Amino acid sequence: MTPSGSEFAMKYEAHGVGAVWARGLFFLIFLLLAGCALTEKQVRASVYDFGPGALVAAPEPAAAPGLPALALGDVQTSQALDSLAVLYRLDYADAQQLRPYAHARWSAPPAQLVRQRLSEVLSRDRAVVNASESTVPLVLRVELEEFSQRFTSPAQSSGVIRLRVTLTRITPAGERPVAQRSVVVQRPAPSLDAPGGVQALAAATEAAAQEIAQWLAPLR
Repeated sequence: MTPSGSEFAMKYEAHGVGAVWARGLFFLIFLLLAGCALTEKQVRASVYDFGPGALVAAPEPAAAPGLPALALGDVQTSQALDSLAVLYRLDYADAQQLRPYAHARWSAPPAQLVRQRLSEVLSRDRAVVNASESTVPLVLRVELEEFSQRFTSPAQSSGVIRLRVTLTRITPAGERPVAQRSVVVQRPAPSLDAPGGVQALAAATEAAAQEIAQWLAPLR
């Protein structure tokens, strides 16, 4: 039995409405996806450093109690820490994995930030120069081994910095080690996110720099 003309028209009309509805749905999905992509592109990472530091100029190193000048080398680090990412670890889940925050980054690689703050702290008591540009006999070599926000539980975290520092002396026979030690400092994070981790790491770095300055004071 062949369909009548009216039945054929109804089927054709239904088919046309279905096609229009499908095209409209496809267009709506496309707009939603495009909007999500545009939103993602517009989300910019927050940029962090250790803050402005002292707002009052420190006294000249010449006023310090007789500490010799010190040459400070570049801070060395591993490839995992040689980036702008703000990193964290979940010690309670997988302590071996370093994870980056998606929308947070440092203004410079952590090794550079650590060196800058260390130089500022050491300069309060003595003259500090770049190791690559001086002939000062005392040289401080620094390795950055850990620099992350570590979560001991989902409700608690701290900023942890671990440094290996070596004091050497330049002699006619070459560079000779004088003393070496490891410095590990952690400070509690005020919040369980990137801003909290940044504040904790800045505080830990300041404390580590002061500890190194105290360690160096009696060494000649």
